[in-house]
Amino acid sequence: MKKINVTTRIFIGMILGIIAGEACRWICPDISCNENFSTQVQVLSDIFLRLIKMIIAPLVFSTLVVGVAKVGDFKAVGRIGIKTLIYFQFATLIALSLGLVLVNVFEPGKIMQLALPAQTATSGISSGIPSFREFISHIIPKSVIEAMANNEILPLVVFSLFFGIAANALGEYAKPLIHAMEILSHVMFKITSYVMAFAPFGVFGAVAAVVAKQGVEIISGYLYLILCFYGGLLFFAIVILGGICRAMRIPFFKLLRHIKEPILLAFSTASSESAFPKTVEAMERFGCSNRIISFVLPLGYSFNLDGSIMYMTFATVFIAQAYGIDLTIQQEIVMMLLLLVTSKGMAGVPRASLVVIAGTLATFHIPEAGLLLLLGVDQILDMGRSATNVVGNAVATAVVSKWEKELN
Repeated sequence: MKKINVTTRIFIGMILGIIAGEACRWICPDISCNENFSTQVQVLSDIFLRLIKMIIAPLVFSTLVVGVAKVGDFKAVGRIGIKTLIYFQFATLIALSLGLVLVNVFEPGKIMQLALPAQTATSGISSGIPSFREFISHIIPKSVIEAMANNEILPLVVFSLFFGIAANALGEYAKPLIHAMEILSHVMFKITSYVMAFAPFGVFGAVAAVVAKQGVEIISGYLYLILCFYGGLLFFAIVILGGICRAMRIPFFKLLRHIKEPILLAFSTASSESAFPKTVEAMERFGCSNRIISFVLPLGYSFNLDGSIMYMTFATVFIAQAYGIDLTIQQEIVMMLLLLVTSKGMAGVPRASLVVIAGTLATFHIPEAGLLLLLGVDQILDMGRSATNVVGNAVATAVVSKWEKELN
């Protein structure tokens, strides 16, 4: 196994997970039996994801503090921050627009003729989108220990920025502390290599659990929807993000080769978070400077989840189509502008995409029960969303590095 690289082992784990899940359904067709197997095998995925979450906070803190301390003053940090946020808003607008174009051109909600749940049915998804005050309260931590304990990346980024700038301001006196942080970051990367040895088992558990519970046949019922959405994700990743890279003279396919492992990891576990440590390593190998990586990537996990953002407009209009509700162009433009703002306030919210969609449905008087149409295949769609999120954040990091003339 040592001669087989991690990417291949993850792929093998995914294939074996499909086989194991289908074998369970064939041996024991009873629903309760399948659900019990799904629950038990999911433990492998839970262990892996918890191991990943265990290292994210100290990894983000150490790399960002070192990066900011090496950047210099507030002016340099502010310049990088403004460029990063401008790019994030641009990418978000394109992703939302593409979601609208796809769903209006291919009309999966009209063509599929799905059995609709009663309009009074509840989806179990909260539609409470945080207010501006709640968003500000979230990003400024009342305790950095609490932010670390809850793996809240955005508050941790804010604290790390202050810490790094203050350490830089102290000059020579703080150099031993910065050196210690640099050592800590290397230790965390070493721990990452240990955690990744368990990745194939985590992938196996995640895939086997989904297949055992829902079956591969669920894909056939939603095939048109899945093809439309995955086609859109591929178009966004290859054409849009690839076009941005070409315009910036960044070798896009070379970048994809560097991040193939985190892409596959995010896809198979349906978690962008699981790919974060390996994405950091991949971007360093690609030639981005550590200070840009440590600044842009953590912010990207809160502000630049391109696949998830595209899903918001796509899914909302899909549900409207299913219920025979025709939205005007003006309504869809308002929806897009609304999501441009509300999608940024969902950092740290569980099942954030579905929560935002639920809130948007309520705003446009579309039955919330329509979410039930998507819950069955949300895991499958989330796999594609998560993989696209990784590509989007990698491109964002490369673009900002190019702007700062720090792409080797």
